[in-house]
Amino acid sequence: MTRMLLPLLLLSATAGRAQQPFFDTDSLLAPGATPVLVDSGFAFTEGPAVDKAGNIFFTDQPHDRIWEYDRDGRLSLFMQGTGRSNGMYFDGKGNLISCADFKDELWSISPSRKIRVLVTGYEGHRLNGPNDLWVDARGGIFFTDPYYQRPYWDRTHPDLPGQYVFYLPPGSHDPVIADSSLVKPNGIVGTPDGRILYVADIQDNKIYRFHIGPAGQLSDRTLFAPMGADGITLDDRGDLYLCGDGVTVYDPGGRKIAHLPIPEKWTANICFGGRDKKTLFLTASKSIYVVRMRVAGVE
Repeated sequence: MTRMLLPLLLLSATAGRAQQPFFDTDSLLAPGATPVLVDSGFAFTEGPAVDKAGNIFFTDQPHDRIWEYDRDGRLSLFMQGTGRSNGMYFDGKGNLISCADFKDELWSISPSRKIRVLVTGYEGHRLNGPNDLWVDARGGIFFTDPYYQRPYWDRTHPDLPGQYVFYLPPGSHDPVIADSSLVKPNGIVGTPDGRILYVADIQDNKIYRFHIGPAGQLSDRTLFAPMGADGITLDDRGDLYLCGDGVTVYDPGGRKIAHLPIPEKWTANICFGGRDKKTLFLTASKSIYVVRMRVAGVE
């Protein structure tokens, strides 16, 4: 199932466009660029992740599918039967690590679609529902575990007393609680040097920054931005992109520098892709969008 769509390098004047952005977008967007609708008609898009070549993978969670949007603009079905995958991220070996919340697990999906279950629970208890994740350079995995009731679950309340940020050490199947102070952690991303972790508390409307220790321990929790977010990502300047009502951008010092409206009710998640990692890819409810950037991603 493959069809040709807009190439990652093209911005069609006739494609769907958002209203004009504001703040310091001139330093972020490519000249004349606005968000371009690539395709619509999904149930709910989520979890975009980019591989080393610049191809982007994302989920349509209600339909239990992972799609690939390659760097030449072709959209194809990568996998059906994904454990209701939500947030995803590629590890250093090219495996797609997935928050598979049908059974509240963490999966590793190989390029040949072979599934390996990494996490099945925490200390004998079922996880709330892994939502988003980030893989560090050592192969350790930080992931958020909020509780969102799913219609396909056989339970109506969580097994755990809180909603935590977990860390899965390299080679382990037993996650540890990295932080228990947030109300409902959601989007998560770390800096390329592995020193800083950003986590969105979507219910408390805050973004926090943590220092990461050598064994994945978190310390020095600091309020970074007074707003919540769904998915989040970083560019090569260190700017943090927050999803929800369109995309809001903060510089490394915590100053809001841009807002990019998207013509959908909710922008769920975000990543950079393409050959030069300068195409911003947005999963927005029933649609996906791209916009060309001056800056590049660091995934």
